[in-house]
Amino acid sequence: MNRLRWVGEGDIWELDMSTPITLEATARAVSNDPLPLGLSRGTRLSRPKQAEFFHRFMATPLIPSFSPLAGGLSLQKVLTFPFPNNWFVSLLGQFDVHRFVSEVKKTEAFVRGSASRLNTLGKHLKDKSLYALGFCSELLLTPEDTLLLTYDTYKCDPNKNPRAKAVFNHKAIPFDCYIFFQFPLHTLTAEAVWPGLYVDKDGEYWDVPLSMAIDLASLPAESGLSYHLCLHHHSGRPKKFNCDDDVEVEVEAPPPASLLPGLSLKSAVSYRANMDLWRGITPKLEACKPYDIFLSSPHVSVSGIIGSVMTAAFGENSIRTKLEKDSEGVGGFSLHLPSVNSGFMADALGRASLTAQYGSFQKLFFDLTRFHARLDFPHGLRFLTGATSVAQELLNSRQPSLEAFQRICPEVAVSLQQQIVGPFSLRAESGIRIDLKNGSNPLTIHNTVFAVEYALQVLASAKAVAWYSPKQREFMIELRFYET
Repeated sequence: MNRLRWVGEGDIWELDMSTPITLEATARAVSNDPLPLGLSRGTRLSRPKQAEFFHRFMATPLIPSFSPLAGGLSLQKVLTFPFPNNWFVSLLGQFDVHRFVSEVKKTEAFVRGSASRLNTLGKHLKDKSLYALGFCSELLLTPEDTLLLTYDTYKCDPNKNPRAKAVFNHKAIPFDCYIFFQFPLHTLTAEAVWPGLYVDKDGEYWDVPLSMAIDLASLPAESGLSYHLCLHHHSGRPKKFNCDDDVEVEVEAPPPASLLPGLSLKSAVSYRANMDLWRGITPKLEACKPYDIFLSSPHVSVSGIIGSVMTAAFGENSIRTKLEKDSEGVGGFSLHLPSVNSGFMADALGRASLTAQYGSFQKLFFDLTRFHARLDFPHGLRFLTGATSVAQELLNSRQPSLEAFQRICPEVAVSLQQQIVGPFSLRAESGIRIDLKNGSNPLTIHNTVFAVEYALQVLASAKAVAWYSPKQREFMIELRFYET
């Protein structure tokens, strides 16, 4: 559910999805046992810090975004306050352009073309309902500890008011486990969000009145073992984003079970291995450095991840429905105890990915072509039963059933990036769903995203990204660091 991130070469856990529907500009993926796990995120600046960078270094006084759920076209600007270097305090403002134009067109004096048009425009610009404000305080307690506090208010939409978040993040914790292995550095994150914004696999946004989590994870490594622990608590009934409580709306589908009130504890262990099939040895140009140091080496490589996830849930969220369209309900081991309103789930998972890059991203034209394909197997037991059934049928000289083949079909994601000129490149990412029972159209493309990227060469590996999602009809400009 992420927006244009090469997650196949990083950790297996899902990242937050970028979205312009709120000032915070992120939504977490709905937990789909066993993936995603918890609070794992990529290297990302807060939205106010991104806006400040665009204002100061990229001559962008106003940052545009578009989303039908946010009212249409909006413009953002941030004001920062002079505090010590270890304390970032800002006020992010958002102006609803679409609503402003609509209100002006309704004004009789403006339609008649009278001389008071400027007064009419000024009157509407003073309308508080056109604005949203977000306060952000990010305090660097120590070189490893960060405390983030945000509070957003939306005058244009009372249904959104207010949205607040408190996050404590501790990176690089020396922690040794001598029982079996010695683990590398860790990150610890504690978060409370009210309401918490989530997005499901169909692109629907959900608000949870109160969401709290504590997350401990080993830092991603090139290869080897990693683990993840997450304690999650939801309070209150989830509802669709921007849905008025006073208006009765028939909801076709109930909210995702993992968002229901309750407490859940997840633990996961995975092992990752990489292998280079080919790596270019062409010397780089000494006269100019690459636009992105992480994209400066042509290569073809493969990687694989295997692991397992266990989940213990207490409360209404302990209810987990069987896999859709799976008559045998093969989705891992599960145990539900209605008498104590709790449940336990366990399953294996796997991922295989291929990355191919041509060019070193140094020349002025067409010096980078990059392709990435990722196969996810989030339900290991389901895959194992399907593979066993197919093998038995073939050994007995019988044709395997479509249900058996369907169980071994992975979730597919592909990405393609092409440099156009200088630091500018075009990029597209899409998911592919496989449904063998649909004989006329077994492959369906979904969650397609198109983007234009501008590599910030002076920062070694950073870029400004302008992306558009046709499904959600969302457009956004943001800043990314250290993504490959």
